[in-house]
Amino acid sequence: MRKMMISAAIAFAMSVFSFSAQAQTEAKNLDELLDMVKKHTISETAEFKKREAAFRANKATQARTLRSAKNAQAREDRISTTLEAKFKVNEVSTAKLSDEFTRELGSLKEVFGVLQQVTGDQIAVFNDSIISAQFPDREKFLRAFAKKTSSSTTLPSIDEMRQLWFEVQREMTQQGKIVNFTAKVQKPDGETVEESVLRVGTFNLTAGDRYLEWRPKANRISELVRQPKSRHTESAADLQNLQSGFGPFSIDPSRGTILSLLIKAPSFEERIAQGKEIGYLILIIGALGLLLVLERAITLSSIKRKVTKQIRSDEISDKNPLGRVLKVYHDNPTVDYETLELKLDEAIMKESPALERFLTMIKLIAAIAPLMGLLGTVTGMIMTFQAMTLFGTGDPQLMAGGISAALMTTVLGIVVALPMLFLHSVVAGWSGRITHIIEEQAAGIIAVHAEETHKGA
Repeated sequence: MRKMMISAAIAFAMSVFSFSAQAQTEAKNLDELLDMVKKHTISETAEFKKREAAFRANKATQARTLRSAKNAQAREDRISTTLEAKFKVNEVSTAKLSDEFTRELGSLKEVFGVLQQVTGDQIAVFNDSIISAQFPDREKFLRAFAKKTSSSTTLPSIDEMRQLWFEVQREMTQQGKIVNFTAKVQKPDGETVEESVLRVGTFNLTAGDRYLEWRPKANRISELVRQPKSRHTESAADLQNLQSGFGPFSIDPSRGTILSLLIKAPSFEERIAQGKEIGYLILIIGALGLLLVLERAITLSSIKRKVTKQIRSDEISDKNPLGRVLKVYHDNPTVDYETLELKLDEAIMKESPALERFLTMIKLIAAIAPLMGLLGTVTGMIMTFQAMTLFGTGDPQLMAGGISAALMTTVLGIVVALPMLFLHSVVAGWSGRITHIIEEQAAGIIAVHAEETHKGA
C-alpha cells in the first residue's frame, strides 16, 4: 500500500509540473494559475481513489482464484494417490497373468518363436525378390503376422499360419517359372505406362527387348535408363515371343548386380569419345590412310592387269608402264645397247613415281599414329593428375576414368598403325612386283639387243 501511495505522489507531482508548465503558457495571472492548480489537484485525487478501489477489488478476486487453484490441486493429488495405488495393484495382477499366460503357452511359445524367425527371414527375402513385382502385397501380411507372433497379448490364428506356409511355398514355386503379367512400368523420362512384363524366375524382368528392374523401396518397376548390348536385348525379345520349347536368354544370376555392371560399361562410341580431340584426329588420319590404300589398291590392280595384258600382246600400247618402256626400244632400234640401257632406265625411272605414289604417306601415317596416341595419353595423364590435385585421391573411379580415357588414345593409335603397316607392305609389294616385271622386260630387251649387235659386228 505504501508503494502505491509513493507512486501516486510521484504521478501527482509530475502532473502538477506539467500542468504548471501548461498554465504558464495559458494563465494570464497568478490567481488564475492558483485556481487551475486547485481544480487539477481535486480531479487527480478523485482519479487516484478510483484506482485504489480497483486495486483492492482485484486483490480480492486474485485471492479467490488462488483458493480455487489450491482446492483443485488438492483434488488432483487425491486422484493421483488413488491411481498410483490402482497401478500397483494392476502391476501385480499383470505379472501374475503374464506368468499364467506363459505357463499356458508351454511349448507353443517355442513354436511362435520359430514362426517369428521364419516370418522375419521371409520379409527380408520378399523385399529383395522380383516376385514381389507380381505379388506386391505380400509384405503387409507378413509384417502383421510378425507383429502378432512377437506380441504377448495376441496369438496368430491357424488360418494365418496356413497363409504363411502358402506364401513361403508360393515363393519357392515361382522361382522356377517364367511368367507374363501386366504391371505399371516407369519409363526413363518418368512416364508410367501399363504393359506386359515377363518375369524369368527370381532373376530378371523384361518387357519386349528391354530389361527392367524392381525397386522394392519405391514399390515399382522401372525400365533401365540404359540397356545392355544388342545380343542381350535380342535374347530378351526372342524369349518374349517364344510360345513353347527352349530359347537362349541372357540371365543375371546375381539378381541385377552383373546387369548393372554391364550397362555401366562404355559403348564403342563412348570409348571413342574418351579420346577427345586427339582420338578423333587419329581416326581422321587413319581414314585418310585407308582412302590412300584403297586408291593404291585400285590403281595398282589396274596397272598390273594392263602390264600382264601387254606381256601377252605383240602390239605395243602406251597406256601402261610396260608399253611405254617397250615403246622406247621400238623408237630406238639402231642405237647401241649401252645407250638403249640408259634410255630404258630413264623410262623406268619416269614410271616409278606413279607406281610408288602415296606409299610414303601411308608409311608415315603408320608411324605417326602411335606417337599421336602417346601424346593423347600424356595429355590425359596430366589432366588426371590435375583432377587429383583438386579433388584428392578419395575417389578411385575418378582416377580410373581419367586413366582409361588417357590410354584410349594409345589404343586408337595402335589400332590405326597396325593395319596401316600391313596394308603398306601389301601395296608396296604390288608396286615392287610391277616394277620388277618392267625391269625384267627391259633387261630382256637389252640382252636381245646386245646379242643382235654382237652378231652384226
